[in-house]
Parts: sequence; C-alpha cells; structure tokens
Amino acid sequence: MLAYPKIDPVALSLGPLKIHWYGLMYLIGIGGAWWLATRRLQRFDPTWTREKLSDLVFWVAMGVIVGGRLGYVLFYDLPAYLANPLLILEVWKGGMSFHGGLVGVMLATWWFGRRNGKSFFELMDFIAPLVPIGLGAGRIGNFINAELWGKPTDVPWAMVFPPYSDPAQLPRHPSQLYQFALEGVALFLILWFYSRKPRPTMAVSGMFALCYGLFRFIVEFVRVPDAQLGYLAFGWLTMGQVLCVPMILGGLLLIALAYRHRAPRPSVA
Repeated sequence: MLAYPKIDPVALSLGPLKIHWYGLMYLIGIGGAWWLATRRLQRFDPTWTREKLSDLVFWVAMGVIVGGRLGYVLFYDLPAYLANPLLILEVWKGGMSFHGGLVGVMLATWWFGRRNGKSFFELMDFIAPLVPIGLGAGRIGNFINAELWGKPTDVPWAMVFPPYSDPAQLPRHPSQLYQFALEGVALFLILWFYSRKPRPTMAVSGMFALCYGLFRFIVEFVRVPDAQLGYLAFGWLTMGQVLCVPMILGGLLLIALAYRHRAPRPSVA
C-alpha cells in the first residue's frame, strides 16, 4: 500500500485570502494550453495573431469554468444548489463537470468561430489536442483535494485518504491518478501524434471524443460515484458513464463522416 502524500489543499494563505491548489491547477492547464497553441498557431492559420489566439483561449477558458460548474450543478447535485444557490460560487471546493465544461467550450468555440470566419470543427480540431493538459492538471487537483477516490481494493498501490475525506479509512484505488494517466498523459500523446499528420476536418475532434469517452467509462468502474447520486442502474452504471456514451458514439460518427466526406487538412502539430 502506498502512503497518501498529505498536501494542504491551500497552496498559499495571505490573511483572509486563500489560494487553493485546485484553482492553481486550472491556471496551469489554461496556461499550458495557451503555450502549446502558440506553437501550433502558424500551421493552423498564419494570418492569426497571438492576440486573436489569446482571445480564443480566454473564451474557451470561460466556457470550461462556467460550463463545468453549471454542468456539475445540473448533472450531479441540483437539489443542493437549489437549496443554497451561493454554493455555486465555492469552486475552490471542487465540483466541476467535464461534460458541462465540454458543452461550454463548444458554445464558446461556435461563437468565436462565427465572429472570426472559422468553422466550428476547424477550431475544435485545433483545440482538442490542447485539452488533455487541463484535464491532467485538474485530476492532480482532485488528488490534492483527496476527492473522487476509488473503490476499496487490495492492490499494492492502494491508498488510504485522509479521515476528513474518507472516514472509513479503507485502502482505495487512487482513481484520480488513473484519470491523470489516461485523460491527461495518454490522451495528450494520442491526439498529439494523431494530429501531426493531415487529417480530415472533424477527425481530431472525433478521436478526442472517442478516446476520452472510453478512458472515462473504464475508470468509472473503479471510482466511487458521487454520494448524492450513487449508481444509476445495474449496480455499476454511474452518471459519468451515462454522459460518456454519447461521446463514444459521437466520436465514432465524427471519424466515420470525416473520412467519408472530407479532404485531409494540413497538419497543425
């Protein structure tokens, strides 16, 4: 069994101001995505300036934050937030939904594309390989917060999370680290190398949706579902898995349509 590294969720305290690691992970994810985007910018569109790219990153980041928070409220704990709407503002305590964030990113991308002469999937194909940076950072934030841990297990790398997080004090799967490895590292490598060669429009977006959906669906088997929801059906189906099924099917459909109807675009890696 591995020892859980007890990291204070608060990275820095300045009087009443507390800077949480969870929030810093979002800054790292957004900053890393912006840096990588600047490296890919000239091959995506040589006429775009860094200022325009910064605008895109800003609106996509807003989509992540607003969509992620509202998605968690709607998908995972609506009664609690209806009872106390001010809880919506307490983002430093966690409570973000990837699927809600994805919807927010899609809306922001559609809006930005219309204003800048780019199709929705042109931009989504450009953005998709950047997303795993934020996903990986977010999972590290979950790990530091000692939240979203896995089921009890006797595997050698099991961890006992702090009592304030897990009163039962059982050895558990560190599912946050599984998701970091799959959604962060593996997904980044897949999309990075896949997008290095010319691909039809929609193909990179489809590969992102397919791989993320599969990775998340698999990890949900060893991750404890949110207490307020539990399992939705069959004693194993979680909300995360339900939300991933449309992603998997949509990813397959996008890839099929991309290779059937579209000519390859230049590589932007």
